[in-house]
Amino acid sequence: MRRVVAIALAVAGSALIVHGQQKPAVADLKTTAEASGFKSTSTYDDVVKFMKAVDEASPVIFYSTYGTTHEGRAMPLAVVGTGLKDASAAAVKGSGKLRVHIQGNIHAGEVEGKEAAQVLLREFALGQHKDWLQSMVFLITPIFNADGNEKFALTNRQRQNGPINGMGTRPNAQGLNINRDFMKLDTPEAKAFVKLWVDYDPQVGFDLHTSDGSNHGYYLTYSPPLNPNTSGAIMTVMKDEWFPFVTKSVKGKHGWDTFYYGNVSRGGGRGRGAAAPEQPPSPAATQTPPVPEWRTFEHLPRYHNSYVGMRNRFALLSEAYAYATFEDRIKATNYFVEEALNFAHQNAARLKKLAADADKERIVGRTLATSARMKRGGTIEILMGEVEDEKNPVNGAVMNRRKDVVKPEPMIDMLWFEPAASEVVPAAYYVPLTATRAIDLLKAHGIQMKESTLAGNIEGFGITGNTAGQNFEGHAIRRLEGKWGTKIDLAPHSKYWEIPMTQPLARLAFYLLEPTSDDGLVAWNYLDDVLKDPAASFPILRRK
Repeated sequence: MRRVVAIALAVAGSALIVHGQQKPAVADLKTTAEASGFKSTSTYDDVVKFMKAVDEASPVIFYSTYGTTHEGRAMPLAVVGTGLKDASAAAVKGSGKLRVHIQGNIHAGEVEGKEAAQVLLREFALGQHKDWLQSMVFLITPIFNADGNEKFALTNRQRQNGPINGMGTRPNAQGLNINRDFMKLDTPEAKAFVKLWVDYDPQVGFDLHTSDGSNHGYYLTYSPPLNPNTSGAIMTVMKDEWFPFVTKSVKGKHGWDTFYYGNVSRGGGRGRGAAAPEQPPSPAATQTPPVPEWRTFEHLPRYHNSYVGMRNRFALLSEAYAYATFEDRIKATNYFVEEALNFAHQNAARLKKLAADADKERIVGRTLATSARMKRGGTIEILMGEVEDEKNPVNGAVMNRRKDVVKPEPMIDMLWFEPAASEVVPAAYYVPLTATRAIDLLKAHGIQMKESTLAGNIEGFGITGNTAGQNFEGHAIRRLEGKWGTKIDLAPHSKYWEIPMTQPLARLAFYLLEPTSDDGLVAWNYLDDVLKDPAASFPILRRK
């Protein structure tokens, strides 16, 4: 039962007895990281015990679950808010407050978000952040990839600076990366996430990670949505106001630098620094080395941040720096979340309105991207750093440790994307009743549709190229080439599912339904029962 007078709890390896003295007891509640002197990270059972402890201790925290992992673990959820009767979506939405989802541990070797989310829950249980609770209600899921979390090993993310007693794995128990699954929904965890978002409809989503790669000078890097189809109004607030506020606040209060996520490319490569050349460079090349690039990651909505953007919502991805100490990475994550929520509290009414306005925005007749490429910008200053070797005292393996060195370096801004291919948004798409797998996926995402008889100016997509090539997580990614405009001879009373593009999730529907989309139904083989035949016609129709 909730709210008992005496509670016996075993958290972080020690018994905690609560006898009516709520706040002192909660104040003594430690995460596994804290209790171990930051040598260890929480197990699944540790997290659940911690969440149930704060639930019992506080009238504003409600413990619940929102799905089941591949190995059968219940996925824990804490709903935090004042005036709520329970943890239901109806109660949360009925509050009228800004709804914020904070998620950690999608990659279970990147554990700082999991630990930081528990610290935040303890702060709520202690009565802190009362100002936030006047304007916001929270959905907190600290351990998204619970199965991967339990696969502790000292060899996971070995160069990362702790926790020295090991951590979990990047993929889930299926061997899939959940942060590539938000469009295709192959994992039960991603399905549970999408159902949570359909039911609760948060306006803000945090996804808390840990970076590796380039040796930069930031304690934490961050990213908003990256797909160029994201609402311009949402992106303007994030780029011009929200992230600058966080950067300035963290620097002013703690002296720590933060910036947009990126990796150094010295010569046009992707990501984490170019390999050494096989031959010495020419004297001319050594005299005028190319300006390096600061490159972000991909624009695809299979990633959390861009998926959330496609839903017309604010997404904040954080990446604590892997080579800072484990304790400092948790602090950096907490600082980021705290300042981001300070901004959200100050602008709660405006953020709600911007999300609602994006839902109402008419995109029919607009030209949107079906694929994208990095946009080359101007020169920006990037803070680079250094690391030194440090032995893990548990197994003697070499870890990297951040040195307190910061070296400004000019780099080319490669942080944003522009369309590589595009298409005009129609008034509606029509999906055959027989395309049940595709329809089930669209419905899972919350996309609105109705059964309809075809009539009017209906056209098809003429296929000129049809290939299934790159294998990615069990999918032979399918690519179509061609164009819309094929005349369709309609059979009398032809029944289809009509998907109007005047609905709130029109951007997401467009990216899933367009035949040349790089992250849609075609790419993920949802129409392969038809398209595996080289002579097949594209089964989805549209009306301009």
